[in-house]
Amino acid sequence: MSTSIIAPTATIGKGTKYGEFCVVGENVGIGKGCVIGHNVIIHDDAKIGDNVRIDDGAVIGKTPMRAANSAVTKDQELPPCTIDSDCIIGANVVIYRGAEIARKVLIADLSTVRENVTIGRFTIVGRGVAIENYCKIGKYVKLETNVYVTAYSEIEDRVFIAPCVATSNDNYVGRTEERFKHFKGVTIRKGARVGVNATILPGKVIGEDALIAAGALLTTDAPGGKIMAGLPAKTFRDVPSEQLLENQGWEDK
Repeated sequence: MSTSIIAPTATIGKGTKYGEFCVVGENVGIGKGCVIGHNVIIHDDAKIGDNVRIDDGAVIGKTPMRAANSAVTKDQELPPCTIDSDCIIGANVVIYRGAEIARKVLIADLSTVRENVTIGRFTIVGRGVAIENYCKIGKYVKLETNVYVTAYSEIEDRVFIAPCVATSNDNYVGRTEERFKHFKGVTIRKGARVGVNATILPGKVIGEDALIAAGALLTTDAPGGKIMAGLPAKTFRDVPSEQLLENQGWEDK
């Protein structure tokens, strides 16, 4: 006898397997050939493509919580969470309703993807990464372990962000009513790279193929094709030609 609870309106594709103590909500659609671990919760209306792996304890389609004094979480009707085919979702990952995950994305254990987030195909979201609401993540992006992507940020294609990078969106650090008019996340352009433990301040733009060195504090926009380093970060030199995105020979599938 199964210990899982599957809503009568849910549809599960041929060959899909699920473990013990799973809960699948109303109007959920799960494609064929998926592997769902133990203790997985898939909330109402979520749509999951073919050949998706969802590991133990993951929560898909969670409704956002809103604190009484939250600055960036709004009451709203959100579309269903969607996960395209061939994705891998790690153990204890939480993906909110209103998130849209493209095909062949990997989201590693203990990561969180908030509402109103899109993630492009072939992107890797490392262990313990937090992507806040109203973010757009491109394709072929790599977010390494414990990266924090603040709300209202955009990360374009082929960006690499090393472990423990932190971004921010509030120049007023939680004080004054004026701050509500100025929330702005970071923008990281195509092919840019950010080194381990760097900190990016609110609203800053990192240009195409720029490199922010490990441990840097970025307080100004970073010009494309330049290396910036230090506290605060200053232009150091050009990115070597052999490291530029155009010279990697990568195909965009």
